[in-house]
Amino acid sequence: MADRVLIIDADAHIRTVLGRSLRAAAMVTESSSSGEEGLERLTLASYDLVVLELDLPGIDGLHVIQTIRGRGMRVPIIVLSSHSEEYEQLYALDLGADDYVTKPFNPIILSAKARAIIRRSRGLPLEDVITAGPFAYNTGTLRFYKNGEEIVLSSKENAIMKLFMSNVDRIFSRGRLYDLIWGGNLVDENTVMVYISRLRAKIEDDPSRPRYIQTVRGLGYRFVV
Repeated sequence: MADRVLIIDADAHIRTVLGRSLRAAAMVTESSSSGEEGLERLTLASYDLVVLELDLPGIDGLHVIQTIRGRGMRVPIIVLSSHSEEYEQLYALDLGADDYVTKPFNPIILSAKARAIIRRSRGLPLEDVITAGPFAYNTGTLRFYKNGEEIVLSSKENAIMKLFMSNVDRIFSRGRLYDLIWGGNLVDENTVMVYISRLRAKIEDDPSRPRYIQTVRGLGYRFVV
């Protein structure tokens, strides 16, 4: 059964981007735009993880954490916040949050954190290796291998390969890739093209004739093994 994640965030764009990323990682998502609505959902259904923005209308995120823990719920909580002040991070963690992520964030990396926290909450090993053809990706260490040899990737390259390896044969448009990896609307199509070119240079036997990261004319890119 797929893991269920509740996203509580007033920003519709964040809810959409994060929902897409989590669903791409084989999770089921529901979302709420306020703390009150989020708490109501938690009384009606069980979730494996809550992703919670602190700056909410009405009941703020810190109050939501207090209420969840006050009810005896042990569901893991990842806090999202635009504030990087150390005291706020410590306060949220002290109230019972499991992790604190500042905005802007990489949706794919956050999805990897979500998976790790869910596994940890169940007492499972944190490391999970995704394999596809000659490639392997360790979600615990965020390290990538081809035929057993590590290929060093930048953070964005890492996120793209994690997405591709979790979705073999699925076509991603440039806009969708930009949305999932950079967390925003596509501004410059060349950005995605540059990173795809860099990845091909690192993983393809012949980058001029790519075998694994294929261009689907008029649609986008597909990872094939």
